[in-house]
Amino acid sequence: MAQSRNLSPTLSPARVIARFAVRIVLLAAFAAFGSIGFGRSLAALLWMSVILCITVGFIRREPLFRTSLNHWDESIAFGALFALVHVVNDLA
Repeated sequence: MAQSRNLSPTLSPARVIARFAVRIVLLAAFAAFGSIGFGRSLAALLWMSVILCITVGFIRREPLFRTSLNHWDESIAFGALFALVHVVNDLA
């Protein structure tokens, strides 16, 4: 009997937001010790997080536009934070 494998179980929004918050705290901690400065280090780490979330979204075959939160939504949030940090770095 063939079983359908669901590679993308739906997580609760609170769990996805908590995962995002933990990642932000870790990225900020690593950026604090960056040799190129906090802003540039944080921007590079946020850009890598965007790529990571997109890759995981592809691998897990998560739907792009869905009512529940997933890695695609995280990649958009990381991208928005990257743009904000990039603009702030250019102004300073």
